[in-house]
Amino acid sequence: MNTILSITKREISGYFATPVAYVFIVIFLIMSGLFTFYMGGFYERGQADLTSFFEWHPWLYLFLIPAISMRLWAEERRNGTIELLMTLPISTSKAVIGKFIAAWLFTAISLMLTFPMWLTVNYLGEPDNGTIIASYLGSLLMAGGYLAIGSCISSLTKNQVIAFVVTIAVCFLFTVSGMPIVLNFFSSWTPQALLDTIASFSFISNFTDLTQGVIDIRNIIYFISLIMGALTLNVISINSKKGI
Repeated sequence: MNTILSITKREISGYFATPVAYVFIVIFLIMSGLFTFYMGGFYERGQADLTSFFEWHPWLYLFLIPAISMRLWAEERRNGTIELLMTLPISTSKAVIGKFIAAWLFTAISLMLTFPMWLTVNYLGEPDNGTIIASYLGSLLMAGGYLAIGSCISSLTKNQVIAFVVTIAVCFLFTVSGMPIVLNFFSSWTPQALLDTIASFSFISNFTDLTQGVIDIRNIIYFISLIMGALTLNVISINSKKGI
C-alpha cells in the first residue's frame, strides 16, 4: 500500500508541476458551465436541478479524459523512464494502480470544483440532493472507466497523440453502444439477448440510471468491473514489453 501511495503522490505532483493540470481544470469548468447553462437549457427548464449539468458528462469525458490518460505510460515509454520505474522494487500492478489512482484523484478534484453549481441550484430551489449525490458518484465512476481504458491504450504506444485518438475511438464505442443508432444496426439480424448485452456496455445507459437517483448495484459493478478489466490488460501490456 505504501508503494502505491508513493507512486500516486509522485504522479499527482507531476500533474500540478506543469500548467497542463490547471489548463485542463479551467477548460473542464468552462465547458461544464457552457453546456449546463446554455446548451443544456438550464434556464428554459424552469427547474432547479443539475440534470442539464450531468447529461453532458459522457461527452465531456470522451474528449477531456483521454488528454489526461494519454501521458500515463506513453510519456514514460517515450522518455525511457519506464525502464527505470520497472527496475525499482515494485510490482507492475502496483505501478499501474498508483498511476491510475493519481489520474482518478485529479479528475475527482476537477469534479469537486463544480460544487458551486450544486450550491446554486440549492439557492434557486429545492433540488433532490440525493439524486445529485448519486449523479456525482456515477460521474466519478464513469470517469474511472474512461481513465482505465485510456491508461491501457497509453501503455501500447510511445506516441501520446496516437494514445489520445485511439482512446477517444474506443471510449466512443463504449459511450454509444446503448443508443438507437447502434442497436438499430444490429436489431435486424441479432437476437434480443445479444442486443441487451451490447446495450449493457454503454457508459450512457449505466450513468443515466445513476443520475436518476437509483443507485443500482449492477451499474456500480459494471464500472468497477470495467476498471479492473482494463487495468488488468494494462498490467499485461507492460509486462509483455518487459519480456515477462
